[in-house]
Amino acid sequence: MFLSRLPSPRQTFTKLALATAAAALVVFGGVANGRSPATEPSLPVLPLAALPAEAKEVDALIRKGGPYAYAKDGSVFGNRERLLPTNARGYYREYTVVTPGARDRGARRIVCGGRQPAKPDACYYTGDHYASFARIAY
Repeated sequence: MFLSRLPSPRQTFTKLALATAAAALVVFGGVANGRSPATEPSLPVLPLAALPAEAKEVDALIRKGGPYAYAKDGSVFGNRERLLPTNARGYYREYTVVTPGARDRGARRIVCGGRQPAKPDACYYTGDHYASFARIAY
């Protein structure tokens, strides 16, 4: 009688396959994070002219390859917030936009993506330390 309640090998395999697929979605960022892999976040677009003067200066430095005001400028940005389009690790780099009156690096950054840091594919501005981004339009 007890053995008749056990799932068949086929039922066990099906449940295991479904559990494995669900785990893969979580690990690799599929539907579990609210987006399918083909869907990228839609971000507002901000013209370069609308950015603060300090951001325009940093943008010009990025395109010249530096020099930058802070040692962390040009370091890899991990996109842990997943607010930017998904790309391989090392694709994005961050740069500090000086905040007048701040004693530290402040909250403003430009994050650019691309294989060549001085020739980025796209750049994004955040004024709130990665809580939101706008794509910079040139």
